[in-house]
Amino acid sequence: MKSIIETDRMILRKFSIDDYQSLYEFGSNVEVQKYTGDKILTSPIQAKIIIKEVLFPDYKKYGYGRLAAIFKPENKIIGFAGLKYLPEFKETDIGFRFLPEYWGKGIATEVSIAIIRYGFEILKLENIIGIADPMNIGSCRVLEKVGLKFYKLDTYDKCGDEKYNWYKISKKQYLSLLKYLTSLQMLQA
Repeated sequence: MKSIIETDRMILRKFSIDDYQSLYEFGSNVEVQKYTGDKILTSPIQAKIIIKEVLFPDYKKYGYGRLAAIFKPENKIIGFAGLKYLPEFKETDIGFRFLPEYWGKGIATEVSIAIIRYGFEILKLENIIGIADPMNIGSCRVLEKVGLKFYKLDTYDKCGDEKYNWYKISKKQYLSLLKYLTSLQMLQA
């Protein structure tokens, strides 16, 4: 399947139904799901359902969605990354989720910079938001490092009354940070 975004170490492409085992691997991992508000997957069938009923419809309806994140040195899907349209907020959210053995290696920063560039330059978005559990310090740091600014502490529909950090970057802010993001991406390589 054709890549949508490529960095030095990563390929991001649409999920195919054949990726269900990989989705199950990270979707059933308690550490990966700890701060997401999503239920832990208990069977590979649930992963197939997510691909068919969540990911495929997003690609078809909005033209983008979460992408399979392939670590090039191992040619292995290690999680997902990408943009997701949230119709209830009329906003596009950046997100990433990786197996724990790939944490702390700069992968989230590397792909997030490329995703933001893709969102503003290819999809012509005006804003990109990020929503993260305040306890998920790693994800909050990545969002801030790639230029998103905290703008509120609020609930997120799928997570009940729990409060989440909300971040945002506008196209104008992105353009003013372009030189910084380019140098940051070179440091991640």
